[in-house]
Formats: sequence, structure tokens, C-alpha cells
Amino acid sequence: MHGCSWTDIGTALGVSRQAVQQRFHAPHKRYSPEAMTDDLREAMTHVKRAAVQHRNNYIGTEHLLWGLTATSNSGTRLLEAAGVSPDAVHRTVGDRLSMGASQAAERIAWTPYSRKAIAVAEERSEQDGSALIDCDHLLLGLAQVGRGVAATVLSEAGFEPAAVDDVSARSQP
Repeated sequence: MHGCSWTDIGTALGVSRQAVQQRFHAPHKRYSPEAMTDDLREAMTHVKRAAVQHRNNYIGTEHLLWGLTATSNSGTRLLEAAGVSPDAVHRTVGDRLSMGASQAAERIAWTPYSRKAIAVAEERSEQDGSALIDCDHLLLGLAQVGRGVAATVLSEAGFEPAAVDDVSARSQP
């Protein structure tokens, strides 16, 4: 069942998502800062800051997109190349960050969509022949996941990863 969510697999097997994860030991790969470019490491500091400031005990796709658009990097340049304003995306996603009820925990958990986005970003970096994950890889990962606040904001802004891929493919020799 490659490409299916844990929920889909659980439904197919007639058990809960949690039961499937416990049975098959769903791995949570940890991405070390050494696997990221300097720009992405900087963006990740903004990501965590957004979660802490909003008292969230999770890092959702909205936090990732907010962090990616906080400073100029390969992700914001990709948005600009697609005719999308990074500042407008930053403001829109910032408006959608919800305030949590309590202080954020020391260790903040990533949501499933956020983990999927970083996994897609890692795949894209490998396809590009890069040893490091960069901001543009994560931006495309967020869009490709197709779910979550970030995917909604990017879609509403008119960002289409397929169109970006077409332009990239045509520009390569």
C-alpha cells in the first residue's frame, strides 16, 4: 500500500490508524541540521519561534510555510518565479496561525503532514543530486502534500508545483 496514509491502511485492514502504527512501528525519521542548508536551518528557527510564540505544542505545515517565507531564500525565490508574493503568503499564513491554550512544550511534535512534507523535500533534494535539503525543496514538499494549511494557502495564492516542475524541466539541458 505504497503512498497510502496510515488511516487508509487501517481502514483497509479494519483497524485503527494507531493500531497499524503500533503493529508496523511507524518510524519518525529525525532530520538533523546537518541534512539542511544554512538557509533552511535559519528558516527552521523561525518555524520553532512561530510555534512557541503561538503557544502551539506542534509544528504544522502552517509553521513551516511561515518560517520559509520569513526571510529571502530559495523558497521565496521560487514563489517569486511562479508569480506569487512571498510577503503576501507570509501574511496570509500568519493570519491563520492559531493561538494555543498553554505554553508550548520543550519538545514540539511535528504533525503527520509536516513530516510528509519534509520527507518529500528530502526526496526532491536527492532527485536534484543535492546532499542537503533546501528551502525550495521544502516549499515544493508542502505544496505536493496537498493537505494542511500551507497547501491551502499556496493553492489560494496561485502556486502550482507542477507548473514550477515544467519550467525547471525546460530550463535544464
